[in-house]
Amino acid sequence: MSLFMHSSLDIFRALADPTRLRIMALLRKMELSVGELAQVLAQSQPRVSRHVRILCDAGIAKRRKEGSWVFLVPSDDAGLPLLFTAIDNLAGGPEADHWAIADAARLNAVRADRAAAAQAWFAAHAEQWDAIRSLQIAESDVEAAILDLLGDTPRGVLVDIGTGTGRMIELAASTASHAIGVDRSPEMLRLARVKLSESALDNWELLQGDMMALPLSDGSVDTAIIHQVLHYIPAPELAVAEAARLLRADGRMLIIDFAPHDREELRDEHAHARLGFSDAQINGWFRTCGLELTRSHELAGGTLTVKLWLATKKAEQKLKVVPL
Repeated sequence: MSLFMHSSLDIFRALADPTRLRIMALLRKMELSVGELAQVLAQSQPRVSRHVRILCDAGIAKRRKEGSWVFLVPSDDAGLPLLFTAIDNLAGGPEADHWAIADAARLNAVRADRAAAAQAWFAAHAEQWDAIRSLQIAESDVEAAILDLLGDTPRGVLVDIGTGTGRMIELAASTASHAIGVDRSPEMLRLARVKLSESALDNWELLQGDMMALPLSDGSVDTAIIHQVLHYIPAPELAVAEAARLLRADGRMLIIDFAPHDREELRDEHAHARLGFSDAQINGWFRTCGLELTRSHELAGGTLTVKLWLATKKAEQKLKVVPL
């Protein structure tokens, strides 16, 4: 639905309240639940819920249900970026007031809380990580599908983001010029280093780093793999964008993760932050990052359905000058 299908009075009334402006500034940075918004804004959940309802009724924000959780995101209306640009310019920029600075600090705390929960689980389960993955569907089937999608195209410099025990490097690095495994967990990197040292590969290195701020240069990678990691990430769209930053023109990104599901217990038992991803979500993130989905594949039959999405980074379009 377009913003123009809503009353302009409703739109401007919704944005006239400072708290609602703060909410939209936060949602532009990260999907948040009402509880998390209340934590960042230091307000009660009922009060925040009322503000959220007004924003949703005006078509500026929307709810996305995921199991028993509901996340708030900006509406996908094409007119929103223009509207927010105008607001930012009038206000002197999105970080121009003390509320924005305080909100950003508390938002970082929310991110840290989410990440700490996942990190604690990783540390406690590092030794069993490969086994846990195999509970979902036969890992041999997933790996065969990965190799099929990557095909015979040269892999060049390959990065495995959230490398875990380094299995993706073992699988895909034999035809790469160089393979880099990045993981935040020192326990995982220790296991990966042991495993890869025992392999026949000698073209690999391991780096400790956050997938939201990868320790690699822009345009330095030909192939990026994100294998069963995004469902642990508080803001997976930001992780995809950060991975896309590394890709050269015509570079490829392969995401392997779960299709949407309702296994709510995975949040508590396995620290899943997201209950799978739809094709529309992944494709939307690809398009935002200048990537084009080229192939996808579905592997059903296990407890959860595994999906694979392969995208290529579009070459920058150069303006063609036509002589007069």
